[in-house]
Amino acid sequence: MIGLDALFITFVILFAVIGALRGWAKETVVTFSVILALFIISVMESYVPFVMGLEAEPGPGIFWLRVGLIGGLVFFGYQTPNFPKLAASAKFVRDRFQDSLLGFFLGALNGYLIWGSIWYYLNEYGYHFNVIVPPQAGTATFDLTQQIMPLLAPAWIGAPAIYFAVAVAFAFLLVVFV
Repeated sequence: MIGLDALFITFVILFAVIGALRGWAKETVVTFSVILALFIISVMESYVPFVMGLEAEPGPGIFWLRVGLIGGLVFFGYQTPNFPKLAASAKFVRDRFQDSLLGFFLGALNGYLIWGSIWYYLNEYGYHFNVIVPPQAGTATFDLTQQIMPLLAPAWIGAPAIYFAVAVAFAFLLVVFV
């Protein structure tokens, strides 16, 4: 059995290696897709009555909605540069060491954002799955989890910070990629 904290670190390292292989431009698209997913979750939980009702009721609905949004947008973020028109662009070519190095750090950021958000929502849901055992109160793993949770993206990137993050991401996409 592996702890969720060790799994989190493993995924951050794995995404960093993937980011180094893909380059910074492709990883930037993924970063912005995660930011967009967190923005959509924030807006839906604040303004959509159906989602606000899911949040009020205990159950897996809100968890799967959040994870589904993140997973869907991350999937398309990873696939977008594979579309022929975008892949032919010179901006997505990885030809220098600094492209790979920046891709490494952006990949690590993506691992932190993606798996950290899922872990945060899983913790908020209460780990109500048979295959996932929550950390037991009073253990070192529980204490570590309690220290990590406020550092994960959904804990600190709520409104109004998420609105600024989307604005910066959109401006960056316009300036760099268009």
